[in-house]
Amino acid sequence: MATPFGFAGARTVCFVLASMDARGGAAALDAIAMIGGDLTGHLALQEAPVALVALPDPAPVAIVDLDGAPDELAHDVVAIVAMLAQAQAWRCVVAMSVAQIDLVIAALGDAAEDVHLLCTPDQAEWIGTLAVAAASGAGSVRAADEDREQLARLSAEVARIAEMLTRMSTRDAGSRAEDRRRTFALAETTSDISATDVRNVLRARRLRDRFFGDGLFEDPAWDMLLDLFAARLEGTRVSVSSLCIAAAVAPTTALRWISKLTAARLLVRAPDPQDGRRAFVTLSHEAGDAMHRYVTTLAEARLPLV
Repeated sequence: MATPFGFAGARTVCFVLASMDARGGAAALDAIAMIGGDLTGHLALQEAPVALVALPDPAPVAIVDLDGAPDELAHDVVAIVAMLAQAQAWRCVVAMSVAQIDLVIAALGDAAEDVHLLCTPDQAEWIGTLAVAAASGAGSVRAADEDREQLARLSAEVARIAEMLTRMSTRDAGSRAEDRRRTFALAETTSDISATDVRNVLRARRLRDRFFGDGLFEDPAWDMLLDLFAARLEGTRVSVSSLCIAAAVAPTTALRWISKLTAARLLVRAPDPQDGRRAFVTLSHEAGDAMHRYVTTLAEARLPLV
């Protein structure tokens, strides 16, 4: 039977959903139905840590919707998801709010690369992500290049169709959180550029959006590298949620870029030693050195940093 997206003959994929109560996860339930999936269980989030571990093998795609979840419960459930994603190669999707980003990333740890992450998702994002999770093999978030390209095309097509089925709503990420923390030593630099210079570049980049509209000049990878480079010069640390805001794109998109840059060894994630529910991001040693050499080369060539 064909689904609304025409995946005729495709094997039906089973999903299990964990949300705060039976009324939760409505958007996820709609997305499952729209891609022709089969919901085999809807768990209360409080029951999820035990119930998820007890699910039979082969496991369904596990969806955790943290909407309305208190921090302690959200952390415990995501920690279980991290274990399953790595130890049992499960396909897992975690949906969170902007306020929960740091908590989720800290709880996932290294498993963040093995889990599909959604932040304040709209219906199109739900559909696209669940379709990709359903089409991928177990444990294949880190897919081979050809598989990744195929899944990206699938995700783009599903998202395109979803846009015709639901009105896209924009979400304001809110004001930038005050989550910078000063460290004891300032990073050394081999050029005359200052953190203020880098911040001015970021402000100039945001001014383009004011005059030409959002979305035209999106460059989240470079925006994040600039933000982290400025923090390195200031001797401050940047939380994952703060870096998502600096990326100037949707939070889900920013999280994907953080994962991609981390996999490329340009970024390093580290838990806050004073708060296990917060994670910080820094430039890797190689990326920091490359940024210093880049701005020095620009200065020698009398070219601006843009």
